Amino acid sequence: MASDAAMLRTLGKRVRELRHERGFSQERLAELADIHENHVRRIEGGTANPSYLVVARIARALRVSPAELF
Repeated sequence: MASDAAMLRTLGKRVRELRHERGFSQERLAELADIHENHVRRIEGGTANPSYLVVARIARALRVSPAELF
């Protein structure tokens, strides 16, 4: 089973990949997800443990299901 840190890194990598595919800056993703840009940066870096609601907001902004972020 993957460690918590590994899961957070996986989430961050996937968010970054999808953000790049959509041509969004971190600032734009934060705006669309209604979260702070620093939080996006920490999520992508694997150092933040976002709540489910934040994951759902990011997924909605990226036009994917929350499950697709993991």
